[in-house]
Amino acid sequence: MDAFRLLTRSTKLKSAAAPASEPAARLPSTGKAANPQLFRTAEGAKLEAETHGKKRKRATAVEDTQDEYAADLDFFSSSKRSAPVSTETDTTTKPAPDQAVDRDDESGEEDTMDEVQRRTILNSHKIKVTDLRDLDEIQPAPAKESKKKKKQKKEKTPVLSKKEQKRARRIFPQPLVSFKELRSRYKISRRLAENVVEQGFTVPTEVQLGSLPLLLGDPEVSSKSKSDDPSEPDLLVVAPTGSGKTLSFLIPVINKIVRHHHTQTEERGILSVVVAPTKELASQIVNEGRKLVAGTGVKITLMRKGMRVVEREDEAVADLDEESDGPGSEEESDDDDRPKKGRSNAPVTKSDILVTTPLLLGNALTANKTKPTAKLPLVRSLVLDEADVLMDPLFREQTLDIWRSCVHPDLRVSLWSATMGSNVEDLTRSTIKDRQEDLGQKSSIPHPLVRLVVGLKDSAVPNIDHRLVYAATEQGKLLGLRQLLRPAAASAGDVRLRPPFLIFTQTIPRAIALHSELKYDIPAEAGGSSRIAVLHSDLSDGQRSDIMRDFRKGEIWILVTTDLLARGVDFRGINGVVNYDIPNSAAVYVHRVGRTGRAGREGGIAVTYYTKEDIPYVKSIANIIDVSEKLRGTDGEKSIQKWLLDSLPDLSKNSKKELKKHGVKARQVSKTAGKDQDEGKGTRGMKISTKSGFERRMENRKKGAIAASRNRKATAAPDSDAGSWDGMED
Repeated sequence: MDAFRLLTRSTKLKSAAAPASEPAARLPSTGKAANPQLFRTAEGAKLEAETHGKKRKRATAVEDTQDEYAADLDFFSSSKRSAPVSTETDTTTKPAPDQAVDRDDESGEEDTMDEVQRRTILNSHKIKVTDLRDLDEIQPAPAKESKKKKKQKKEKTPVLSKKEQKRARRIFPQPLVSFKELRSRYKISRRLAENVVEQGFTVPTEVQLGSLPLLLGDPEVSSKSKSDDPSEPDLLVVAPTGSGKTLSFLIPVINKIVRHHHTQTEERGILSVVVAPTKELASQIVNEGRKLVAGTGVKITLMRKGMRVVEREDEAVADLDEESDGPGSEEESDDDDRPKKGRSNAPVTKSDILVTTPLLLGNALTANKTKPTAKLPLVRSLVLDEADVLMDPLFREQTLDIWRSCVHPDLRVSLWSATMGSNVEDLTRSTIKDRQEDLGQKSSIPHPLVRLVVGLKDSAVPNIDHRLVYAATEQGKLLGLRQLLRPAAASAGDVRLRPPFLIFTQTIPRAIALHSELKYDIPAEAGGSSRIAVLHSDLSDGQRSDIMRDFRKGEIWILVTTDLLARGVDFRGINGVVNYDIPNSAAVYVHRVGRTGRAGREGGIAVTYYTKEDIPYVKSIANIIDVSEKLRGTDGEKSIQKWLLDSLPDLSKNSKKELKKHGVKARQVSKTAGKDQDEGKGTRGMKISTKSGFERRMENRKKGAIAASRNRKATAAPDSDAGSWDGMED
């Protein structure tokens, strides 16, 4: 049998020599995906091509010639370079985009789709748009009638079933088939449209295809509302990780500010606020936003400690009082008032877009809870990225304080996440109504409240491979992880994962312990310990930013971290994700594995290890993997068999809450290990280490001997003083 394997391998070497690079080419780290869209059917693609006609065919022909040129690129040959470069200069010069835009403006009305075409394209991309208002608010306002006729109509109107109510709430806006329509149909800023093209965005993803028409003012949405003018809705978006949500909310926000600057040049201040749960995600949003605002006159800023965002009335009154006081009073209060006076004299930021975390902006508005919450009167757009976390009890009060501080009557709110429960929708509706009552507006919502869902709600990315591996013990997980570090030593049936990849743990101490255990697993000639790093919230901001920079550059290959990097952070070259400790919830699993397979890239792998202690908590993760494989439509053998789903135990609601708050109980005890010998015995199996019990006992004895000698020295000094002669007593 072994001889047969050797023979078959030798015969396949020549034939497989050319395709041998195919698995490497499919890795997410190799480059850009051919098509960033996750869901697309042949019928929808055909309809999109028919609606655009010849113009779309010419665009695809140019792209095909550029792709052929990229395949035959030779830096040492001048003959192959000359022809394609001329086409590039023709297409990238300034007059050409202007002419193309003018042609699109003339024929913009011809590209309008009917409801059947819109429905077909949206369904082919698995996009579902729903109006969350009551049916009375969705239906157009009827003409004035007498009270008797109204009572008769109420008696005659039948009660709709749940399915009929869902159908009545469905909306089918015209999808954004190409980014050229941003300029031709929605008339966004010319410079903003050029920045989008310069970033290399050609085909809109599903979330961009559905959300941009809504946020830019699609007439189809306003036709179902009571107002006749196009109205931007409040939006809740549930889309897979890595599907382009950041670009979806940045383009409308920037375009809205550009229009505001053209109409009102005097009013300057914070016009939009973007809230993110972590500093890493906030800085990433700022970096992406700076590429889009170049040349538009819009300024985007990252919130930092000590930054003033609003002018307080009480601070102005305090400054006037200080100026009116005499010189004697200034001398008396000079030492006490200098820090406060310096803070009050700090300039208020004039940025148009402020990107922040809830804690930073909440403290700035409330002055660290020592003063009442200040108001942001100019803010017209509030974006909550990873909204399910921001609406979680951990950040809820801070997020709602920011929301209530935005008192402009035309405020629009958009909530974005890959996982969003019904409690977030209910909280959003109640907050909007409460805010309207506080502002003295009508109880009914004057503008639409729309929910957009891409694919199945709360599902994982369908273009990555999921592996659920049983390791039995902590030592088994460590051995399996070391096999991933050495893919050449793995057998044919094992998982092969090439760096760079992320490793997630449950707690910060476990992340530090795992990093110290793997620090020297990479050989010195490959970079050694510098290729592995650990990132967690206990590090300083400078250390965290340095690690993130080195990981993006490729200087760090393996990054051990906690759920700090589980949400929103975009690493385009991640080949896989390893869940060394199982996630605290199904939503956390969706976000963790979403760090790979970004923007439609295929080849990403998500490996999850579980032990005996994790068996009660595995079923929710197994269900997500099963649904993801069904969405992908894999014909081969599934990684999650039916017998495994049936045999795994169900988890109660209380157990789910405990798991979400504290994680697996067996790994919580590790924090108190070492305080007591009995507790240390119970936590031996949870330690991340390959040391034997004998080595640990010897280390503990040595530590105990050192501690005992220190205690003896500390107690010896007072005894010697007590034994000395102090003279004769009376």
